[in-house]
Amino acid sequence: MAQEIERKFLVQNETWRTLAEGRYYCQGYIPTQGKQTVRIRIVGDQGYLTLKGPAKGISRSEFEYAIPLADAQRMLQELCQKPLIEKHRYRIPIGPVVWEVDDFLGENQGLILAEVELTQAEQTVALPSWIGTEVTGDPRYYNSNLVLYPFKDWT
Repeated sequence: MAQEIERKFLVQNETWRTLAEGRYYCQGYIPTQGKQTVRIRIVGDQGYLTLKGPAKGISRSEFEYAIPLADAQRMLQELCQKPLIEKHRYRIPIGPVVWEVDDFLGENQGLILAEVELTQAEQTVALPSWIGTEVTGDPRYYNSNLVLYPFKDWT
């Protein structure tokens, strides 16, 4: 079983932008009952199906599988809640970890989040100067919730 252990932060300035090239992501969520998520994602010309279990602290089970691009496109259009999540993702290696900065587009334009995946929940990590407030436990910032409550509608 795969385990996802991550922390999530707001980004407080633009200095990260020179550290990596962004890639376009489009993803959607198939409605579920409970706290599991089913995500369909397209990155470049590859589709992915991801299943995530309920969070236990900062970790949860995660299973990801490559799927044909045409299948992913059809699932995004026919099965996923709207609006779809669109973003540019920047992968920035710093020391022993890789920071992923998501610059959201569309209904979530203006939101920029940074995530770091850890090998264990107790792992400490040095925070780059562009990292702001931690929002790890705040469900408003879960991508699956940004579909239901887009950033543009926050007051």
